[in-house]
Amino acid sequence: MGADREGGVRRKPGRAVAYAACGAVLLAGCASMPDSGDLRDVESTPRQDTGVRVFAMPPAEDAEPGEIMQGFLEALTSDDPQYDTARKYLTADAARTWRPEQSATVLANGPSAVPAQPSGGGREAVDTSSLTYVLTGSMVAKVDGEQAYRPAAGSYSKKVHLTKDGKSGQWRIDTLPQGVVMGKSDFQRNYTSVNKYYFASTTTVGATGQPVAVADPVFVRSTVDPMTQMVRSVLSGPTRWLEPVVRSSFPTGTALQKGASGLTPDDQNRLTVPLNSKASRAGSAKCREMATQLLFTLRSLTPTLESVELQGPGGHRLCDLTEERAESAAWHASAQRPEYLYFLDGKHHLVRLPTGSAGTGAVPVPGPLGEAEKELQSVAVSRDERTVAGIGADGKALYVTSLASGGSLGEAVVGSQGATPTDRLTTPSWDARGDLWVADRDPRHPKLYVLEQGVGKPVEVSIPDLPGRIRDVRVAADGVRVALVVEKDDKQQSLLIGRIERDDRSGARPAVLELRSAAPDLEQVTAMSWAGDSRLVVVGLEQGGVHQMRYVQVDGSTLDGPAPAALSGVKAIAASEDERVPLVAYSEDGIVRLPSGAQWQKVDKDGTAPVYPG
Repeated sequence: MGADREGGVRRKPGRAVAYAACGAVLLAGCASMPDSGDLRDVESTPRQDTGVRVFAMPPAEDAEPGEIMQGFLEALTSDDPQYDTARKYLTADAARTWRPEQSATVLANGPSAVPAQPSGGGREAVDTSSLTYVLTGSMVAKVDGEQAYRPAAGSYSKKVHLTKDGKSGQWRIDTLPQGVVMGKSDFQRNYTSVNKYYFASTTTVGATGQPVAVADPVFVRSTVDPMTQMVRSVLSGPTRWLEPVVRSSFPTGTALQKGASGLTPDDQNRLTVPLNSKASRAGSAKCREMATQLLFTLRSLTPTLESVELQGPGGHRLCDLTEERAESAAWHASAQRPEYLYFLDGKHHLVRLPTGSAGTGAVPVPGPLGEAEKELQSVAVSRDERTVAGIGADGKALYVTSLASGGSLGEAVVGSQGATPTDRLTTPSWDARGDLWVADRDPRHPKLYVLEQGVGKPVEVSIPDLPGRIRDVRVAADGVRVALVVEKDDKQQSLLIGRIERDDRSGARPAVLELRSAAPDLEQVTAMSWAGDSRLVVVGLEQGGVHQMRYVQVDGSTLDGPAPAALSGVKAIAASEDERVPLVAYSEDGIVRLPSGAQWQKVDKDGTAPVYPG
């Protein structure tokens, strides 16, 4: 529990110890270890100390109830794979029925454990063989049995009952809540976020109909055989939130072979995955898709992984797949490097700059939006960089045209009757299948539209649970998720992620369902962009704080690593799913970019509205 825990249960030596030694088999990193003195209780294990492993201690003989509570709570934060040590603090019946894998509740500062007050106020006899503690704290999040993270708020209060065995005289816990509970810093040390991958049900790319990979972020215990955990998680299927819009290529019932564990790549960075007989039903094409799902998933956990081989019973090879072949087997947004950065110059005309260039000499794009005199407010370039959608300078009209010389602008495809530019059309956004999304911010008739292939008739999208008015929209490349900045009561602007459901066969209009917060602690989101398969970069204001720029996950969790370098006066932000491409912003200094390992650099002092394809 580290420094997280406070309240009625206080620390005493001998409950949880941390070992760190250079080159030790148990450890992934290297830290110093005192060569004299006693082992001491771990007061806090900072997240950056990746070489630190925390091991639980079993209950001491004749331990008092407070010590039992302390030891048990600390055992929940250890690296014990099956929580065997934690179960030693329980009675036999409680140990058999407790399911720690059912959930993980994350509290701001860890649980406080205080003895419950007796229910009666009289002089009744006190039961000296029974005691109840109450665990309390402020909730931050909960990870469910599917390993899916959801932000949470409010107070946490659960009872834990201890009993004293009449024969042995030892105190043990006989009633407790299912799952585990711990403080935020312990959660960050124990768990890591990993994207597992499936394929969009209704989205394909290219003439060959390449399936589109969709990231489904989950949390796994980072030091407890994470690679095997992730393989099992992929095989178990997508999380409930994503399931309606994705598919898995693994045949129903596919699982790891009995007893399989400790999956690790060999010295050639090749991983062999032993599957049961159900996997043998897949044909060669499906087998390649199965291997692609695992390779994309495990590379987000172990970037050096180069290939995956799937084996059936008896070591029979089903198929294998290298990183290069996986990129051709499925369309993967983070593997698509944009050719250009686009923005509007001082005359509000569309210009572009090669993404690999360190220069600042942007040139007009080919086609009417670069060559004509039409002034623009914002633009979006299709994922294949062949088509551009532009909003006129007054925000009233959306135009779609080719990025090729000699074309004509044509008529507007969507219009708005909003009273002011900020009450008219948002910046448009493209998905990988070539559909174009835009919202009308007119408070009298607010709508979200999608145009099939950017040229079809605008179709209004249903959003049954929308809590306010859309101020900004960015569709994910996969076409099954959309990020919305939603304004409520003309004040708060929240970042919400919705699931896009559509049935191309029935002709029913698309719907955005089950909106959830991706930045619950930001009360004003002023700019955002997708910046990875499940990551966004956001500019916003914390309650009572100042404007800041940060990365967030679609599930609302806090990401590892530093935030982008500070930048004042940010009005728009542009990022690519390919994380190697520099972040770009429109600020009080004009267009600026942030190369890896560098500071913000000026690109164009008069430029506005930067975008990468998408």
